[in-house]
Amino acid sequence: MGRIRAPRPVKLFVGMLSSDRDLMRRCAQLLSRCFGPLDLSSDVWPFTFTDYYAAEMGPGLLRQFISFASLIPADTLAEIKRQTNQLEQQVAEECLADTDHRPVNLDPGYMDPGKLVLATTKDRSHRIYLGAGIFAEVTLHYMNNAWRAWPWTYPDYQSRDYLAYFDALRARLIQQHDERPGTATTPEQPA
Repeated sequence: MGRIRAPRPVKLFVGMLSSDRDLMRRCAQLLSRCFGPLDLSSDVWPFTFTDYYAAEMGPGLLRQFISFASLIPADTLAEIKRQTNQLEQQVAEECLADTDHRPVNLDPGYMDPGKLVLATTKDRSHRIYLGAGIFAEVTLHYMNNAWRAWPWTYPDYQSRDYLAYFDALRARLIQQHDERPGTATTPEQPA
């Protein structure tokens, strides 16, 4: 019988999608109020991988990732997704009279040394129900010193820019684990 033990804390990040850079900066501030100080932010990149969000969010979308200095328990992801959904709604109400449109998309996830997990409200065959209407998907896994995609991994999450950011985020997580007693990370975690 396997011994039950608490997993190491994980690195929280949020992918922001919007056509308004100023609104993304404001959302980063609001997220920081909820989840603590930021530590690693990506560049802001044009989001050209799909037009899935165009009807709801308009043209000219941009993507940026932010992460937070404090590590979190992995089992808080569902509640964090509910909080980011509420924050999206709040921002929509403050920015627009027409709340059928969405000025910002906030997608939280977490990273441990072996995987990158996204939270979603949409069920699919490869997603696990966390509770409270939220599902989780392992979007990338780390193997042979690189992030690897699954058949369901979104094309943007396979792009060079995103993977470079996730490499930096993983290095920061390993550093944080090494600094915490009892949570040291080996450089390569099994897939």
